[in-house]
Amino acid sequence: MDRLNAMRVFVSVVELGSQSAAAEHLQLSRPVVSRYLAELEDWIGARLMHRTTRKLSLTAAGLETLPRCQQMLELSGDLQAIGRTPRDTPKGELRVSVSTSFGQAQLIDALTDYIRRYPEVKIDLQMLDRTVNLVDERIDLAIRTSNDLDPNLIARQLTVCRSVICAAPAYLQTHGTPLQVQDLGLHNCLTHAYFGKHLWHFEQADGPVSVAVQGNLSANDAVSLQKAALAGAGVAMLPTYLAGAPLRRGELLALLPHARPRELNLHAVYASRKHMPVALRSLLDFLAARFTPEPSWDQGLFDKVLSTR
Repeated sequence: MDRLNAMRVFVSVVELGSQSAAAEHLQLSRPVVSRYLAELEDWIGARLMHRTTRKLSLTAAGLETLPRCQQMLELSGDLQAIGRTPRDTPKGELRVSVSTSFGQAQLIDALTDYIRRYPEVKIDLQMLDRTVNLVDERIDLAIRTSNDLDPNLIARQLTVCRSVICAAPAYLQTHGTPLQVQDLGLHNCLTHAYFGKHLWHFEQADGPVSVAVQGNLSANDAVSLQKAALAGAGVAMLPTYLAGAPLRRGELLALLPHARPRELNLHAVYASRKHMPVALRSLLDFLAARFTPEPSWDQGLFDKVLSTR
């Protein structure tokens, strides 16, 4: 006996008031409806309905059985709905870590577009200017700017992170313009606490060069250094995803075009490929498509803005 269909027949008979109405509704013959009812009673071991020529009424066993059958049918519908839902539909919560500067300048817009496309995914974004432990801090995905990653983690390169040496026109008018990388030692350099606080690295035509720098302001995030540079506090090494807009507006001026700060790669890093959630896989693919090998924020910047100095 198909017990689920027998329950469906029983519930329909009760709700519609007769076997003939239930048979028409379920597109079954009257004898089939009667057989389902009889088999359900045999399985339960009790009579469920009093049958007369005028109406049907539930027995005590029928009164107890009806809500249970309705619950079973509802659960069955829920299970069928799961089967109809595409298995690759991203859903659930992802905990994402990123630096404050890249998070504010680029990633938040990308994540907004992602959750607009996949509204069943919830993002818990952690903007932290330190290296997090993915396992201990329950981070599903970290966006890291580095050429030296933990070999125990899995990394997918998203794009390249370039930097530029820059300062506000007001600072340069007062303190002069450095013409060679060695001149930076004579200037007030705004440094990052975690990246090149005392030593800046460059690539020149004749090879790599490193210059010792110092200044009266250091910060652990590039956004603060950008604001200080805009205020005329000194010379800063800023990522182009952050410096591009003020450079194009002339609020900052690019320096030393013949010396490029060392490029870093921007990676999406996660702990394991095993049992990877669909949402995490889809977010990785989305970010890889969004942040192409040649970043959009650099388009035309080096040809137009940086070549003018």
